[in-house]
Amino acid sequence: MGERIVGFHAIEEALKQAPAGSILYICRNMEKRNDRLESLARGNSNVAVRKIAKIEMDRLIQSADHRGAMLDMGRPRERQSGLGRKDATTVKDFLAGLPEDKPALVLVLDGITDVHNLGAILRSADQFSVDLVIVPERRSAQANETVVRISSGAAQYVPMATVTNLVREIELLQKQGFWVYGADMGGDAVFSMKFPNRTVLVMGSEGDGMSQLVEKRCDHIVSIPTSGHIDSLNVSVAAGILLYEFRRQQPVVRAD
Repeated sequence: MGERIVGFHAIEEALKQAPAGSILYICRNMEKRNDRLESLARGNSNVAVRKIAKIEMDRLIQSADHRGAMLDMGRPRERQSGLGRKDATTVKDFLAGLPEDKPALVLVLDGITDVHNLGAILRSADQFSVDLVIVPERRSAQANETVVRISSGAAQYVPMATVTNLVREIELLQKQGFWVYGADMGGDAVFSMKFPNRTVLVMGSEGDGMSQLVEKRCDHIVSIPTSGHIDSLNVSVAAGILLYEFRRQQPVVRAD
């Protein structure tokens, strides 16, 4: 099998770009809304539809969360991205293709290990037009089938680079005119910041925050002022707020 995708919205998005040889598996007599997925698949000449029993679906993907549908994209996984994504890249390639005067927003995830948080962050990254998401190869969740489902398919649209050394990649971005802002409760209020048009936002792990080496490479440390009874925001919520604030200051300029 190739890349496997579960979750209604994730499959719905993936069907728009499914390559030749893709197969949509649907369980007989399960969720009615899967009829829409079948209709979309039959309208795509690259996709075949196979109806199978639930026990066979359980055996294929070993997940109780499949909800009666699974899309096999018909291509092997690529090691770099964990997803066989056509938009997997490297930081060097990203910078090589970035015009000298073009604004850009990069999101660095330093040790996000929870797939639910990663999926939610990638959904926000898609909504706020992040140009590149960077994740470490080790001690980090990767963009797998679960993340695609949780992101409602957004993970398939966000360019990602999986790297071995976050500090080295951050330094490379800084040499190309990027300013790096790390998120931490002890930082300056984000709403007092004026983000430059080339910005890197760094989100630390759910429990420990940014690693010391990564934090030392940041140009500024920012925080989100809150007034609740608990001491911090969930990392995916915090990422969404910071991305929104950047885009409020630096809206995406779309060509007519």
